[in-house]
Amino acid sequence: MSVEIAAAPRSRVPVIALLGANAVSMTGNVAALVAIPWFVLETTGSPARTGITAFAGLLPIVVSGLFGGALVDRLGYRRTGVLADLASAAAVAAIPLLHATIGLTFWQLVALVFVGGLLDAPGATARGALIPDVCARAGWSLERGSGANAVVERGARLAGAPLAGVLIAVTGATNVLWIDAATFVVSAAAVAAWVPRPGQRPPRSSTSYAAELRAGYSFLRRDATLAALVGMLSVTNLFDAVSFVALPVYAERIYASPVALGALIGAQGAGSVVGAMVFAAVGHRLSRRRVFGWGFVLTVLWYPVALLFPPLAVMVGAKAISGIASGPLNPVIDTVFYERVPSGMRARVLGVTQAAAWVAMPLGVLIAGAVIEAVGLAPTLLGVGSLYLAVTLAAMALPGLRGLDERHSLGDLAA
Repeated sequence: MSVEIAAAPRSRVPVIALLGANAVSMTGNVAALVAIPWFVLETTGSPARTGITAFAGLLPIVVSGLFGGALVDRLGYRRTGVLADLASAAAVAAIPLLHATIGLTFWQLVALVFVGGLLDAPGATARGALIPDVCARAGWSLERGSGANAVVERGARLAGAPLAGVLIAVTGATNVLWIDAATFVVSAAAVAAWVPRPGQRPPRSSTSYAAELRAGYSFLRRDATLAALVGMLSVTNLFDAVSFVALPVYAERIYASPVALGALIGAQGAGSVVGAMVFAAVGHRLSRRRVFGWGFVLTVLWYPVALLFPPLAVMVGAKAISGIASGPLNPVIDTVFYERVPSGMRARVLGVTQAAAWVAMPLGVLIAGAVIEAVGLAPTLLGVGSLYLAVTLAAMALPGLRGLDERHSLGDLAA
């Protein structure tokens, strides 16, 4: 950690404020993932246009991750977090505002969704890059900070969707979008008021923007552990995306109930919160490599259980165990990245990692739908589960992932 941070009086206020900002912003984002498609269906009645709108919200996350990290590093994490939240608030608020006043055409809606995603992604990256600094001020380990952040994010996902459903039913989709815009303002205010600037600000670079981007990619390629993590995430997220299609089909065909689908998704989400909480509490004492490896193995558990077509309670239990196992995975990844990536390069490397993780997911959804249609649900679950397990076991044998248990100090890396 930097000398300035180490010398500063310890305080938990910055880390609590940052986690609170993430909780508010993420809850609003999840609510928007429900409200915007519902708004499109209400106003256009077109599933195709709903899909186009969803794509417009997903694409900028990948684009921003690939190309926006260097800009975040240049502007500074705290400043970028505040500015991105305020700009995102304006983009989201413009949707209900135009709809209620002069009218909103479909292309305008798609453009606003795209712009909102393009602005939100750098803000999320910037807030993530601030985690090591606020943890240092609080005297927290990186495992504790990463785990707490994962609890906040997963808890927001778990609560945001049902909350949005209730609010849409009571107040309407446009009012939920107003609420989403307000969450960005609250997030920006919390960071601006209570999260100090990092104690070590990297010197202003005289190199070009393209050169800084190349430096971020080069750093990632040179570090065998980080490169192995990114490669593994790209492949496993492809398989995870299959469940976005397979699980609704499974609930409809086997249990014939949307309540069953909600129970399965809720069990996974609740389990992941528990897993992240456990890692936040004791993760600094554990072998990261073992947590990571066994986490992925147990995450795949629900596939063979599903092939037995068991009672719903059994499947809910399998998904809960899968969620508990997956809970520590992101905190392990974040902790390793925070330790290995210098402060002035965090946003670039984290952005590339996020883009690599997300880019495979649209492809996975498309593949899942086509495969289920062609060969059926059970063969798809068998094939995907087998491939998922094989890739996980093979990846854990990679020499690069042996570095997961290496502990590094932030000061050494930033020097």
